Amino acid sequence: MGTIDLKVPKLRSGSYFPEWLLQPRRRAEKAFIAVIADCYLAGVSTRRVDKLVKTLGIEGVSSQQVSKLAKELDAIVESFRSRPLDGAPYTYVWFDAHTEKVREPRSVSVSVVKAIGVNRDGFREVLGVDVITTEDGAGWLQFLRSLKARGLSGVELAISDDHPGLVDAIASVLGCTWQRCRTHFARNVLTRVPKSAQGMVAALVRSIFARASSDEVWGQHARASSNNFRTGVPPIRRTH
Repeated sequence: MGTIDLKVPKLRSGSYFPEWLLQPRRRAEKAFIAVIADCYLAGVSTRRVDKLVKTLGIEGVSSQQVSKLAKELDAIVESFRSRPLDGAPYTYVWFDAHTEKVREPRSVSVSVVKAIGVNRDGFREVLGVDVITTEDGAGWLQFLRSLKARGLSGVELAISDDHPGLVDAIASVLGCTWQRCRTHFARNVLTRVPKSAQGMVAALVRSIFARASSDEVWGQHARASSNNFRTGVPPIRRTH
């Protein structure tokens, strides 16, 4: 709409602000903050954010302003991370971690651990996310205990890679059946075979998991292992 000139009434004391007309954090400002927050989440540098806002007709925004606006996300993230887990029973839960670079104040590597479960309505739900210095047994144990304290219950099967600290934490805190993640298992298998045979072995592994019944799975497992033996590739050992 552009600039609108308003005649502000004079008062004997104080100042006049038409709150009925000009609400703090009006829609345009909220939209602008949302744009900067989305850029921040996407990993856009503060310099590029400055270029972006200039294309919107704004003079510019400093890196300090970007950080200040992005801090408004902290309360939202903390609320999400500490919310009660009231969708129990969470029959199936997946655990995983990945490494990220952060500034504290210099650039260091940290592990981001996360849990995704299937709630009682049958939908997947992000149960928790945390940042730990190193992916070890102590970090996983603390993370699982925090999930338990927030209401994680009814877990019958936990799926993850075969990290010893994580497997022990699952047994200690959840006491449920554990299954090795088939994606991590396939990656581990491919590190044991020549590069020229990786495509064939990956297809064989996928064919095992694609079967409809337990008998068909183990039948295909036997055929795949026999085929690998003939081609000189180490056999696929039986796991969960």
